[in-house]
Amino acid sequence: MGLGRAGAGLHIPVLARARATARQLFSTEPVVACEPRHNATRRPGLVTTTSLAEAAAQLSPADTVAHVCTPPTVRTEVISELAALGFRNIVVEKPLAADTDELARIIRLRRKHNLRVAVVEPWLTSSLTAALANLVRSGVLGEPKTITIVQNKPRFRRSLTTPSHPTAFDVELPHGVGLALRLAGSARVTHAAGFDLSVGDVVIPRMGGARVGLRHNSGVRTEIASDLTSPVRERRITMEFEKGTAVGHFAVSDDDDHSQLTVTRNGHREHSVLRDDSLTEWMVQAYGRFHATADQHARGFQFATDVVQLLSVAKNICAEPVVPAARREAAVAAHAW
Repeated sequence: MGLGRAGAGLHIPVLARARATARQLFSTEPVVACEPRHNATRRPGLVTTTSLAEAAAQLSPADTVAHVCTPPTVRTEVISELAALGFRNIVVEKPLAADTDELARIIRLRRKHNLRVAVVEPWLTSSLTAALANLVRSGVLGEPKTITIVQNKPRFRRSLTTPSHPTAFDVELPHGVGLALRLAGSARVTHAAGFDLSVGDVVIPRMGGARVGLRHNSGVRTEIASDLTSPVRERRITMEFEKGTAVGHFAVSDDDDHSQLTVTRNGHREHSVLRDDSLTEWMVQAYGRFHATADQHARGFQFATDVVQLLSVAKNICAEPVVPAARREAAVAAHAW
């Protein structure tokens, strides 16, 4: 459902790669897409409809995985309609919900209709994440102390023309928060800040960027920042350990499928380049779990709810006043608690 950037730009091509990689998990039938706009993407192997009811009539809903690629503000309505049409296996783009009220509605829908919901989180299946988790688990660098995650990219055109996300907290930070929880465990929000996107006389509130701090139950402190007005793209994580440092760079777009990791210990640097088509790997694993009798996505769903709840706390902290870009750094201290 939805042939915007997430649907047409990510899910369709990734599904093609996943189907080629693990043919036993997928049907050979064409992908059926629902897009109310009449100028929707046309491509071989894709059947396009303008309503979910029309899409459901062309397949067996109970045996189909429905991909919800619509903006987070309309997820509840789409999932409700899918459930009413008989769909039970659902892939949802991140974040699962825009706020805790919407999250509660999705939780009720999942329980009422016995839905199996997989929330897209490719960083959790990333080769880089696995390497970082192994550093934590092995203890070769001692205990982790701090995590710093930077998620920058220029996002002017989409923010100015398509109101698909309510705030900058909903764009890149769901990846960062999920990664921090994966590496350091449960956490609470310590501070947060956001700023507007400003181009000439046009101002898009809360879409310029965001920052959130976490304190994990393990004692690790995490700082996550995302600048959607940055002139460069960067997805970087720095982990400070007792005995060294690890710096990782995730792939910044679908143009490449490699990540990089540099580990420094006792003045010695070791650099690695990792094959990392994480979204395709996530898709293959997700479909494998849909083939199971029990709901193998329950744990991942709970993890996704934790991410939404933390981001909701962060958004509430800096909801008022809106922080202009010129005061973004001062806002970090102003909103600390």
